[in-house]
Amino acid sequence: MRKLTYGMNLSLDGYIAAAGDDIGWSGPPSDELFRMWLDHEQASSLSLYGRKLWETMSPYWPTRHQQPDATPAEIEFARAWTETPKVVFSSTIDKVDGNARLVTGDAIAEITRLKAEDGGPMSIGGATLAAAAMRAGLIDEYVIAAHPVLVGGGTPFFTALDSWVNLNLVETRTFPGGVVLTRYETKT
Repeated sequence: MRKLTYGMNLSLDGYIAAAGDDIGWSGPPSDELFRMWLDHEQASSLSLYGRKLWETMSPYWPTRHQQPDATPAEIEFARAWTETPKVVFSSTIDKVDGNARLVTGDAIAEITRLKAEDGGPMSIGGATLAAAAMRAGLIDEYVIAAHPVLVGGGTPFFTALDSWVNLNLVETRTFPGGVVLTRYETKT
């Protein structure tokens, strides 16, 4: 069975985006934090995206490595992002490009099927998609990069659950700017 990891930057009060989908509070990341997200991307053999995250990432990363102001780490991330196969879940868009494929049907059924396949670890991004996977008990690992800011509302990282999910702390790291990374695995 494949491992599914949900990881994102979030505010200290638990939001991945402030009101109006504003993520300006989270960047630019330190070189060390960016490297951690690069390692996360390179470790994933398949990325699962919700529509909003896809629409944020897909216009930027496929050509970032060609921009004259791109850093070596951004070039490496752009290549890794472009090379990693993706599944985009949406009922409102009608096509995706690159090595992505679109799923317009039952996201939980498809994620369950993908987890049951042989293969490397998968990552999931996008709060709405991850919330559905979280409620279905499909997430094996949470990677949280908590930034020292309170945004007061917006899109939460966690969703309401019907029952508790017990976690084991796997790692804690501090990055410049007071960002604290924690990594948890679900208890089995």
